[in-house]
Amino acid sequence: MFIVGVAMPYSLANRQKRGQSQPQITRHAIQRAFMLLFLGWALYCIDPGKIVFRFQNVLAQLSVTYILAFLIMKKKPWVQIAFSFMLIALTEIIYRGFWVEGFNHAFVPNENFGTWLDLQYGGADLNGHWVSFNAIPTTAHTIWGVLAGQLLMSQRSAAQKLKILIIAGVIGLVVGYGLNPITPIIKRISTSSFVIVSGGWAFLTLAFSYWLIDMKKRQKWSMFLRVVGMNPLFIYLFAHVGGAVLIEAILHPFTFALFGWMGTLTASILTSAIVLFLLWYICQWLHKHKIYIRI
Repeated sequence: MFIVGVAMPYSLANRQKRGQSQPQITRHAIQRAFMLLFLGWALYCIDPGKIVFRFQNVLAQLSVTYILAFLIMKKKPWVQIAFSFMLIALTEIIYRGFWVEGFNHAFVPNENFGTWLDLQYGGADLNGHWVSFNAIPTTAHTIWGVLAGQLLMSQRSAAQKLKILIIAGVIGLVVGYGLNPITPIIKRISTSSFVIVSGGWAFLTLAFSYWLIDMKKRQKWSMFLRVVGMNPLFIYLFAHVGGAVLIEAILHPFTFALFGWMGTLTASILTSAIVLFLLWYICQWLHKHKIYIRI
């Protein structure tokens, strides 16, 4: 959610350089949001082999966080920050104040507002406890990413940019962990404390990457990660439609024949490592041939 936000100001600037008008850019953003929503929904239809209305995966969630962040990204930073915390506060109020019997326990799995909402359209994840409403509070992550991207594109000095990123990250950790005794950090329903503390870690991770790659110019090693980042949509879809399972099924007899003597756990870990490497190699091959899947 956060890194998509970071990329948005760069994407907007590139489209403006190509001469696209604001209505054209807005139309593309709306189309992209609907495509993300469709792809996220369609992934859930593949596994059971029937139409299942669920919207808990990353793509479907991004369709909401992306368009909301896009619609306010030209506002002043304080407006974007205020809007992000309004969404977090709204989520906290709804979860704590929800009155429906059996679903009025804010932080109990399957007994909270998020599960109730998903049950209304038949998309509840009663086993994993993920909820569709997560897209609302985690919109803050994408908005904060936009702000970070706008900061990096600004005329401030590198030292100033780094300082602001670090301060934002530290504030996120202090506030997020400080809220934990009041509102537990729960990723699966994206509680306010989780959103804030994970946002803090995202800011600090970006700060470290900016310091190492942009300021210290230690860039060669990052190609290992960049080839994946250049085709994230493709590799996510490929893995989720069975690509990873197929590779693992092919490898399993060979890896267990070679490494089974080391124990089942070790053989399984080695198999998974090889699967990950082959998924990375697919991304590397696509990059080498300048093939990029985008929407």
